[in-house]
Amino acid sequence: MKKTLALLALAAAGAVTSLPAAAQFAKAEDAIKYRQSSFFVLGQHFSRIGAMANGKAPFDAKVAQENAELVAMLAKLPGAGFGPGTDKGAPTKAKPEIWTEQAKFKEHAEKFLTETTKLAAASKTGDLAQLKAAFGPAAQTCKACHDAFKDK
Repeated sequence: MKKTLALLALAAAGAVTSLPAAAQFAKAEDAIKYRQSSFFVLGQHFSRIGAMANGKAPFDAKVAQENAELVAMLAKLPGAGFGPGTDKGAPTKAKPEIWTEQAKFKEHAEKFLTETTKLAAASKTGDLAQLKAAFGPAAQTCKACHDAFKDK
């Protein structure tokens, strides 16, 4: 039941993210809240994997796989909240470079999508060593993007 609901929610989200950003949000504040919420949920699932990869939580292959698959899907969501005009309208830690250096920002986002896909694939092996090997690069893409595009 939970998986069915999650898949339905993700399918709906996928349909929404295929629309132009302007059509998705009535105002910039809505887009900002959306991306912040997307990042929050993504971070929750990513940290669960990190806790296992770093030995702070017991490794559970099933839980790791569920979270890694969610991370790979959730990683696709925040991008829709970075449309034109969403640099203002609500409190945000997004740096102006997101909009002035869009090619670089998109490159970071694509790299994150690639690494989270690899993380999900590694999680399917049930092997902690492979999970750790994939988690490191995925975490580095997070850090690199935060360093370049997020105020502390």
